[in-house]
Amino acid sequence: MVQIIDTFSQIGEVFCNGRFDLKRWREYINTIYRNTSDIFEDDLQEYIESGSYTYEDDILPLLNRVQGHPFLETLHTSFVRVTNGLNQRIIDCFAHELEIDIVLYLGLCNAAGWVTDINGRDVILLGIEKILELSWYDEDSMYGLIYHELGHIYHKQYGAFEQEGRNQSQNFIWQLFTEGIAMYFEQLLMNDFSYYHQNKDGWKNWCDAHFQQILMDFQADLPAMNRFNQRYFGDWVDYCGRADVGYYLGARFVQDLCSRYDFEQLIRLEIEEVTREFFRFAEENHACDDNR
Repeated sequence: MVQIIDTFSQIGEVFCNGRFDLKRWREYINTIYRNTSDIFEDDLQEYIESGSYTYEDDILPLLNRVQGHPFLETLHTSFVRVTNGLNQRIIDCFAHELEIDIVLYLGLCNAAGWVTDINGRDVILLGIEKILELSWYDEDSMYGLIYHELGHIYHKQYGAFEQEGRNQSQNFIWQLFTEGIAMYFEQLLMNDFSYYHQNKDGWKNWCDAHFQQILMDFQADLPAMNRFNQRYFGDWVDYCGRADVGYYLGARFVQDLCSRYDFEQLIRLEIEEVTREFFRFAEENHACDDNR
């Protein structure tokens, strides 16, 4: 079943005289799951080594803003409300129970929502510092964030989630699909297929207006795309001044697929079939655009 781990009351211990203290953070994080601090530090180090970020200029300022943040209590209230009765809501919607820990914690700017495996158990890590940065602390945004990550877990526990492509292009098509599955999962739970938790400052209207361009650019970028130059997944990336457009595109892709498969069939698709369906989806939408 869903287990809720709320470390909100402990995050004050991580600061010394109002400043983030890495040593104290290591002690705090290892009280949640023993000997796990390296998971977060190694993830952070990968981004620092890419040359795009530095700890002092990009990470530490965000962490120092957490204590005393005007919306910190709002974030916690939203988390408590959204997770109350969550296990039963999933059963009511999907007739399945998930084995998962949902952890509200202070990370190292790893992600607002991060699905991983710790000690053999699936875990959703909700990073307070990133949620504050993205202004996802209201209840509606928290619903979307948690539901989205639960979508990945549902795909993993009841579908064919962990697959590897023949090349990097195919892996990014798979990422588009899996993010689309998670978007569709949260839309099902919200009972609203126009719902996107990323929808701030006209984000969805802009994506709607630029759908064909996003699709064409994603397809064109595939041959040279890698983790550090991709423009589609993550709040830190930039596609024409917008972030996270891959989640929008993934949702549109999966919504299209749901006219051909039911959801339980969809989460069991193999990567080769998903790849074929992506190119069919792209071709059909390019044709629609050409006929305008």
